Amino acid sequence: MKARRTWISENDPLPIARQCVLAGTNRSTCYVLPANIIPDEEETRLLELIDKEYTLHPFYGSRKIKQYLGGLGYSINRKRVQRLMRKLGLAGMAPVLNTSNPHPQHKIYPYLLRGIKVTRPKQVWSIDITYCRLPQGFMYLVAIIDWYSRKVLSWRLSNSMESSFCVDCLQEAFRNYGVPEIFNSDQGAQFTSDGFIGALKKYPTIRISMDGRGRALDNIFVERLWRSLKHEDIYLKGYSSPAELQQGLKAYFAFYNGERMHQALAYSTPDQVYQSGTGGGAGIVDKYQLKNEPGKELNDQEGQRLSAA
Repeated sequence: MKARRTWISENDPLPIARQCVLAGTNRSTCYVLPANIIPDEEETRLLELIDKEYTLHPFYGSRKIKQYLGGLGYSINRKRVQRLMRKLGLAGMAPVLNTSNPHPQHKIYPYLLRGIKVTRPKQVWSIDITYCRLPQGFMYLVAIIDWYSRKVLSWRLSNSMESSFCVDCLQEAFRNYGVPEIFNSDQGAQFTSDGFIGALKKYPTIRISMDGRGRALDNIFVERLWRSLKHEDIYLKGYSSPAELQQGLKAYFAFYNGERMHQALAYSTPDQVYQSGTGGGAGIVDKYQLKNEPGKELNDQEGQRLSAA
């Protein structure tokens, strides 16, 4: 079995899930933490603190995170905070430079969702990546969510930020649910890569949308999913290995879709709303336009509340 696991490679054009089927091995056993991504004890603690604070305040940028860590007694400069935030794939909601950087040769698509009203399932899907800490390192989690119903359509774990696990996640959503009218992501290199964009362009009806650089509010519903997941499951259970995390996430997403009542959905579940096509909805307020209108200013907290309208 150990020999078979060596056949699995994230650099292979085949998705990891398919490689595991062909090799006859369980997918969860292939998520091994390479030595070069295991941080030292202090860095692990800093990553944990940044992750928790950002989950509570996703509008915090590197300056505020630096001040937060300083208040806890850590002597750390902003450059290191920025490096750690990049490692976690984090960016504050305020427009800033050098966050979620795409590959310089990759095309960036316009943001199509500002001011839009989402009135039906499969109208808008979004994808995002977050960080899941483990005692000996960390894993990356990607998920696709339907904006109308908040349903998690597919998800994948990886020990690196390579685009292959994002493509695998995307293809699973297409297989199980068809395709959306609009697909939204941030400008990260995983989502601007040829492989990922190519998978979207196989379906000419899909309109590709990308967040404004550094504006996590543009993808607020996935940000809220991460907050719920971490506070309701990951922080409480403290998973000890990638395989244990894989099984825990499987159980949580089944609960989230099928049992967890959502206030924004009139206490229905995402599965109920997705299947019935009623009781959901979403809208992103164009707060940047409103700020230019006399007497209409929104701060980050107000923008978050209005986005759930």
